[in-house]
Amino acid sequence: MNLNLVAIAPELYMLLLITALFIWSLGKDYEPPVEKWIPFFAGLGIFVTVPAFWTEPQLMFYGVYKVDAMSQFLKVIIAFGFFICCLNATRQPTLQEGKRADYFMFLALSAWGLMMLCSAVELITIYMALEISSYSLYAIIPLRAGSKQAAEAGIKYILFGAVATAIALFGLSYVLAAQNTTYIADLALKNWSFAGSPMGVVGLTMFLAGMFYKLALFPFHFWCPDVYQGASNETAAYVATLPKVGAVVILIRMAQFIQPGLEITTVLAVLGALSMTFGNLSALAQTDLKRLLGFSSVAHAGYITVGLVAGTAEGLSAAAFYCVAYVLMNLLVFWVVCRVAADGRNLKLDDLDGLYKRAPALAFSLAVGAFALVGLPPLMGFMGKLFLMTAAWNNGYNWLVIVLAANSAIAIFYYLSLVRHAYTHEAKEDTPLPDNSTFAVCGAGILAAIVFIMGIVPQPIFNLALEAGKTLTP
Repeated sequence: MNLNLVAIAPELYMLLLITALFIWSLGKDYEPPVEKWIPFFAGLGIFVTVPAFWTEPQLMFYGVYKVDAMSQFLKVIIAFGFFICCLNATRQPTLQEGKRADYFMFLALSAWGLMMLCSAVELITIYMALEISSYSLYAIIPLRAGSKQAAEAGIKYILFGAVATAIALFGLSYVLAAQNTTYIADLALKNWSFAGSPMGVVGLTMFLAGMFYKLALFPFHFWCPDVYQGASNETAAYVATLPKVGAVVILIRMAQFIQPGLEITTVLAVLGALSMTFGNLSALAQTDLKRLLGFSSVAHAGYITVGLVAGTAEGLSAAAFYCVAYVLMNLLVFWVVCRVAADGRNLKLDDLDGLYKRAPALAFSLAVGAFALVGLPPLMGFMGKLFLMTAAWNNGYNWLVIVLAANSAIAIFYYLSLVRHAYTHEAKEDTPLPDNSTFAVCGAGILAAIVFIMGIVPQPIFNLALEAGKTLTP
């Protein structure tokens, strides 16, 4: 068994952090409080993860675990997102004091599962890593003091997750029966046409349903708006971002054998088009900000499929880059949501009224995030969509590129309503004040700057994604 500790340093560091949080959760009066030190060690995890990017590609643990450019690239994003989510959650007003260590432990456990998911190249290993990342979320979604809606969101996520898991396992049995292997490298050499392997195609479609559930791709999206709305703002910020990375990396790996023209690729393209359209049209009718962002994530899941169906290194790289952009843009918007709702309440669009007067820095950062999610230049969202469309054009799915462009136009109406409320409406006298602390302003400013700079100079990140994509295609 090949084992390189340097290559799996991110996973080992996260495991050590989980152990420390577990010890902290056992006591009541440990000093310092967990919220004082967890951001520092979560940030240190980024510096542990980045050097691992340049390790040589290798298979470990009897070929089920692969360390390569794609896995290490996305682990860096998970480490960064985990740091931001921990920083954000240190001021979570709806979390009871005695449960803070448990909360961060489950958050770290989920991130650890996602890191393993990035390197898993065998279907059973993928399933195990997926469940590790999911079970943690089952525990933290209901953690919102005095909220029946949070309990409802937790129950829905557990029940729908159980159904998606059952479908995925049933599909895995079909794949194993039809193709006699669960290793992605071996599966890539098999026949995936419906005429050649109908049981394999049905099984793979069912197995991918588990990934579609995590990605909130239509029609596996139904949990998404309800869970976002019921969970605390800080928990929703995590659920809306990092689990998508794990789903995308598995879909990217499986895109090695989901080639243009195959029935399963066409199914993915159709689901992508439906997801974009349904998500954007549903978001138009929302007044609750987190439900709006929930349907928005359904639409963005559809956007990512445009790169996956292209069947080229550029398409896979564009999907990875857009996944990074999606995580950063949503972290920015949710950071502003958490700071505006300093008391932990759910925000309506009307709660943004007059934000430019009450918190100018937060209003500007919200505008940057909204414009980026729309895909307006020169922000990161625009470059992400441009890379997706150019990668997919002339690869058999031009109609999907047109659907993406049309849906981007639809999305303008509801994303810009955030800015409209923040800048053109006046706040009511009894509107609670947002968090205008240095912590709030600096966090929003840094995230807005990253989204802005990555839109102007996207090449370094895209080159890393392209290098990673080329390792996955012949």
